[in-house]
Parts: sequence; C-alpha cells; structure tokens
Amino acid sequence: MARVLVPLAQGCEELEAVTIIDLLVRAKVDVVTASLDANRLICCSRGVVIQAQIELEQAITQNYDLVVLPGGLPGADFLAEDSRVLSLLRRTVEQGHLVAAICAAPKVLKKAGLLDGLDATSYPGVLDQSPAKDMRYSNQAVVDAGSVVTSRGPGTAMDFALHLIERLKGVAVRQQVESALVR
Repeated sequence: MARVLVPLAQGCEELEAVTIIDLLVRAKVDVVTASLDANRLICCSRGVVIQAQIELEQAITQNYDLVVLPGGLPGADFLAEDSRVLSLLRRTVEQGHLVAAICAAPKVLKKAGLLDGLDATSYPGVLDQSPAKDMRYSNQAVVDAGSVVTSRGPGTAMDFALHLIERLKGVAVRQQVESALVR
C-alpha cells in the first residue's frame, strides 16, 4: 500500500490540506498527517481547525512513497523554516520517491533545492518572480516534473490530488475516485 506523509503547519490552507488527505484516503492510500510540533491541533489559514495524527518528529523516522505539502500562509513559511522538512524532502527524492507541493508550498521545494532545472508552478507570485536556478515557470494547474509535482492553489487542489493518486495507484484508481466525486 502506498504511504504518504502530509506535514501540517499552523496557517496551512485548509481546502488544500483536506482535499489532498480526503482524496488520497478515498484511493486507499495510507495517509499520515504530522504537526511540526507538539500542538497537533492545526489552526488553518481561515480558522478551520484540523488535527494531525502524530508529530513530525515521529513521522520523519519513516519512509514514504510521497511527501505532499499543502500551501497557505503562514503555513508554507513555517514548513520552509523547518530543517527537518527540508531534509525529509531531499531524502525522499534521493530514495526515488515523490514530493509534491501546492500554492505557496513550492517555495519549500525551492529552498530544499529540488526545483533547480525543472518545470514547476505555484500560486502567482510565489515562484514566478523568484524561480529556482534554471527552473521553467508554468501556468498549468498541475506540473509533473518526474519526482516533483507542483500545483497552483486552492482551485487546483482536486486536480492536484487526483494527479497524485494516478502517480501512486494508476489511472484506473484515479478514474474510480474521480467518478465517485461526480465531477
């Protein structure tokens, strides 16, 4: 079974976090949510409170098929400032697995050095005005650059999550999940 880590920072974008988690669970993916510190209650960017399952300190000892970062501010800034998150992202890619980020969170991938020379997208203004070295900015809803997947924002969260399902479980599972959503 595919295993995915979703680090949750205070001030993350709730629509992105919940959409990613929900759709991956519908695809029967083992999703682990982790808070950056002992406060597992995450107050999202618009005041919605969600609860992480474990603390990041416990989560980073494991390996994942995918580490996916919801955006939102100041959540993406907190992720970018956490050296454990940056190390985990690098390790995940080095092991041949996927990392993904949406909205403001691609800045975390940039800080980890994972966008150099790749195609990527983000919320307008996050990466297009300050791209990674030799990065090619795209306005596509979802950009798949092999081991790194990026997306634009809350409005693209469903497309992003469905794309991640396809990468992890294949087209048939993606279609099954998407069909049940009555899109």
